[in-house]
This record gives sequence, structure tokens and C-alpha cells, in this order.
Amino acid sequence: MKKIFFLALLFAGALFINAQTKNFIDLPYIETTAKVDTLVSPDKILLSIQIAEVDTKGKVSLEEQENKMARVLESLGIDLKKQLKISDLSSNFKKYFLRSQDILKSKSYMLEVYDGLTAGKVIQELEKAGISNVDLEQTEYTAMKELMLELKSKAVARAKKQAEAMVKPLGQKVGPAILLSDLNTYVDDIRRPLRMSVLYEAAPKAEEKPVDIDFEKIKVVSNVSVKFRLE
Repeated sequence: MKKIFFLALLFAGALFINAQTKNFIDLPYIETTAKVDTLVSPDKILLSIQIAEVDTKGKVSLEEQENKMARVLESLGIDLKKQLKISDLSSNFKKYFLRSQDILKSKSYMLEVYDGLTAGKVIQELEKAGISNVDLEQTEYTAMKELMLELKSKAVARAKKQAEAMVKPLGQKVGPAILLSDLNTYVDDIRRPLRMSVLYEAAPKAEEKPVDIDFEKIKVVSNVSVKFRLE
């Protein structure tokens, strides 16, 4: 008896789904897809900094270079506790052996800055202080989730405009949406290498002044598909 009741429920459910599908197909509708994209500048920039005694042939200790780096960064308004971290937390420094007798130490850091101008100043001032092993590790846009939601809304609005333009010659109107699909919303990452170039302007006494760093902009794309009922 229970088995018969279960089969009856299953059959009724199948009929209901079929009816719903048929009703949807029978509706006069228009389907349109839309794509929007934008470019944003990164607002979180990670720079790797390495100081090593081998760079000075052992003449300047790791500790001296470390203190010099700290003074330079603080002079640029950088919060060392918040923005500077040791890259490898498992060990404070690496040892390099030279001629099997001397031990030259090295230490790596990760510095977080928030704009290209500050990054340019860091690179220039550290180079002046004799620390030139600075590399770009990563760029990021911190409000990415909010941006993606905004692009989805704009894509849906564009889909409706397209639908209205398409049915206008027919003398029909676009009704409410009956099916909406988020096809994809993504960061366009074509796996190009991270790039930065420092721009300079002339300054008094032939001293170069950093203007800004030209970072590759981040492209964000949203694609949607919407079915609108025709009225």
C-alpha cells in the first residue's frame, strides 16, 4: 500500500513539473544576454624585500640593513607592525656559506602598500639606502565582491534595455523577468606576468622624483541571460 502511495505521489509530481514546463514554454517571451566589464586599479600591493649580507660582501651586517630599512619605511609613513611581515615565519633568516668559513645571512619580508605612488617611493628610497632587492609579488582590489555584485546588476539592466530595443518595432512591451541566469562573473586573468614601471619627473639638483607606478589594471567581467515575458 505504501509503495502504491509513493508511486502515486511521484507520478503527480512529474505531472506538475511537466505542466509547469509546458506553461513556461507556452508563454510569449524574449531571451537576451548581456555582458558588462570594467577595469579597476589595485588598492593592495605586495612588495617582497630581501636584505642580505652577501650584497655588501659581508661589510654591512643583516641587523644594520634591517634597521636602515625600518627607518626608511617609517619615514614614508608606513606602519611596520601592520604592513611589514617576515615572509618565512618558520625562520628569521637563511644562512649562506661563503668559502666554507664565512656565514652570510639573508632575510625576506613582505610589505603591503595601498597605492602606486607609495610603492614607487619605497623602491626609490630603499635603493638609495643600498637595498635594491625589491620585487612586485601581488596586486589586488579589495572590494572585488561588491564590484562583482554591482556588475551583475548593470548586466541585468543592460539585458532589459536590449530586450526593449528588440521588441519596439513589433509594438510589444517587455514584461517581468521569468528566468534569470548568472552565466559567469569573473576576474579576467590571462596569466600575464605582474608588471610595474616607475615613472619619474625632473626635480631640482638633477634628483629624480617618483611620480607613480603603472600597475596592470584588473579586468572584471559579468555575463547574464534573462528571459522576459512579452506583453
